[in-house]
Amino acid sequence: MSRSQGSRRLAIVPAYNESGCIGSVVAELHAHASEFDVLVVDDGSTDRTADFARAAGAIVLRHPFNLGIGGAMQSGYAYAAEHGYSLAVQVDGDGQHDACLIRDLVDHLDANPQLDMVTGSRFLDPSGEGYRSSASRRVGIRIFARIISAITRQRVTDPTSGFRLASRRAIELFARDYPHDYPEVEAILMVHAHRLSSAEIPVAMRSRLAGTSSINRTRSAYYMIKVLLAIFIGLFRARPTVEFGDPAPVAAQQSL
Repeated sequence: MSRSQGSRRLAIVPAYNESGCIGSVVAELHAHASEFDVLVVDDGSTDRTADFARAAGAIVLRHPFNLGIGGAMQSGYAYAAEHGYSLAVQVDGDGQHDACLIRDLVDHLDANPQLDMVTGSRFLDPSGEGYRSSASRRVGIRIFARIISAITRQRVTDPTSGFRLASRRAIELFARDYPHDYPEVEAILMVHAHRLSSAEIPVAMRSRLAGTSSINRTRSAYYMIKVLLAIFIGLFRARPTVEFGDPAPVAAQQSL
């Protein structure tokens, strides 16, 4: 039996002021990944993100104020750990990730039992037709990819992708310790530091359904410098030792 057969599965959707598209994201997950429960982590939104997510049938966790993508994801992983989920997939709340492709992530994890995380890479997509962000951000992504590849000694092409499937061991790791600012890059280093295994598969991504990215052209340089500093600090900071199978910390309060 594969790891995914008979397992509980959770789609974690971090969202901040995504009322324009969160209902569509949840509906697509229900339609094309129906075996996954859907958890929307409303990260201190000032609009009706939580209301629309709940109306679409999602479980909703609400932060009283904005913690950033890392804080939202750690709340989601804590929820998954506490409620006995064996698989958790991160799906952005802006509609860029295609729920139909979650099956590809699961199949790859099943076919490679040594893996604990599978990431969808837009830069491995042979068609080259998917959304790949602005030219300036692509330069930054290539720089991060080379650094992370050198550190982990495996090829990494899309270190900023937020389309990721985590095994139970990865869920337990991320529930206890997860970078909070721009976490996708540093999370790969965490997996490597704890001797878990990860891989990428090709996926096509879409443009946002609504709203605008928090990382615009004027913030790209700041983003690059901050992520590079996070990589450097992450290499040297002490990390808690994770005993897999232990109880996880308490998640954010569930919205009623």
